[in-house]
Amino acid sequence: MKQIKIQLVRDFKLDKLGYDFMGYKFDKGDISYHHLIIPKRLGGQVTYENGSILMQSTAHNYLHTIERYDVDVYNCINKAMMISKEKERIDKEELQFIKDCLLYFEAHYGHLKNQKGSPIIKEKYLSKRL
Repeated sequence: MKQIKIQLVRDFKLDKLGYDFMGYKFDKGDISYHHLIIPKRLGGQVTYENGSILMQSTAHNYLHTIERYDVDVYNCINKAMMISKEKERIDKEELQFIKDCLLYFEAHYGHLKNQKGSPIIKEKYLSKRL
């Protein structure tokens, strides 16, 4: 998997762009592979075609929080990342669409807390994105 992550970072110029597929600040020490088309739980393989690069502590964790509460928003964000993969570049249009999805989610679920009483939307999910 390490080679696939390196290839995705290189091909999509994430170092130069300074952000991941969801528009979160890029940090080489925090990259993770997100199963984009076929989820891991459904037997999705770690392949170049099936993945995108997200920052683990922000974008990836947040995306899976979104999935737990609103699968439609999750699917819309995933679809935008798939479009970036098809275009072979990350465009401002997809990033803006993802940001709009995140803003929608935050407006509708921002008041929720987890079982421990902490907000489901952590401050770093808001402050580390474009």
